[in-house]
Amino acid sequence: MLFYSFNLNRMLINSLSSSPEINIDKDMKLTKHWISPLIRLFFPHYCVVCGGRLREEEEVLCAECWQRFPCTNFQMLKDNPVERLFWGKFTLGRATAFCYYWQEDDYSRIVRLLKYDGRPDVGISMGKKMAAELWSSGFFEGIDMLIPVPLHEKRQKERGYNQSEQLALGVKEITGIPLKTDAVVRVRNTETQTHKTAQERFENMQKVFQRAVPIELLQGKHVLLIDDVLTTSATLTACADALQEVPDLTISILALAMAGH
Repeated sequence: MLFYSFNLNRMLINSLSSSPEINIDKDMKLTKHWISPLIRLFFPHYCVVCGGRLREEEEVLCAECWQRFPCTNFQMLKDNPVERLFWGKFTLGRATAFCYYWQEDDYSRIVRLLKYDGRPDVGISMGKKMAAELWSSGFFEGIDMLIPVPLHEKRQKERGYNQSEQLALGVKEITGIPLKTDAVVRVRNTETQTHKTAQERFENMQKVFQRAVPIELLQGKHVLLIDDVLTTSATLTACADALQEVPDLTISILALAMAGH
């Protein structure tokens, strides 16, 4: 039901934008004040955690589930557990994960919907929430560019989108920081990391990513790598390795969730 509601909303907006009689920019209020409530009447949105019906102003999670949301608040801690994962691997600016991830927990549905159940809207919504919560801590200060961890083109074609890019789109919407999706490419399609040991994960990620833009575009910049779930740091470290030859580059890390802690 959630999937059909999301797609029906998008279909109606697309049909409006393609109509010669309607200026989509001028008539976005029509979409917001008439179409969206109508869709919610017949196709209500539900909280992805508890299944309760969402109010019109709510996205993805209801207010009650947000109150119990397993935030890490690592952005408030110097030398936090995420930062320690990357010590000595590259020039790290700062790092955090927005929430904890436990596979059997109800909140793990957020990640499952985003990665496996065709819900890119979940990524955008969570990206906005992450950015809004982190903003007051100064986490985004001095960051020049957002770089989502790329998927291999084959996997992105199968999934239909890159979940890390959806998170980054949400972050961009709140912060206004430019998003660069082609700075790094994934040149090797790896096996799933899910059942691998920490050592196997690092071995599996060797030479997976490659810088795809001129050094001059990144030199002296502070970039933020964005990923969905952080476990051993293997994926993000491999992505950062692809940028190691760029002079005076500072890399910060933002993950939606940190697993196993």
